[in-house]
Amino acid sequence: MQIAVDRLTCDGVRGLLEAHLADMYATSPAESVHALDMQGLKHQSITFWSARENGKVLGCVALKHLAGEHGEIKSMRSAENARHRGVATALLQHLITQAKHRGYCRLIPIRINK
Repeated sequence: MQIAVDRLTCDGVRGLLEAHLADMYATSPAESVHALDMQGLKHQSITFWSARENGKVLGCVALKHLAGEHGEIKSMRSAENARHRGVATALLQHLITQAKHRGYCRLIPIRINK
């Protein structure tokens, strides 16, 4: 599995994010959905990574720079066919490493809607 910065241009990432948003709206009240669409994830304050294997998108995660030494975890998702393979763990570890390199002392977690 390779994790790299993604420019949000491929259909695999688009499909993963569309499924992510659809799931958020299906399981949470609209006012509780804080997931960003593709355009929102292209903001200059956000770095987006995808995990791939043999060219297929396995998952994604994004890090939004907030004020000072703070960041927020955004749009973390594993593809249905990649669940239970450690994709989310690898993405989260990658994001934490990147946050440390940036000097962040605080990460705001993803809001989990039930």
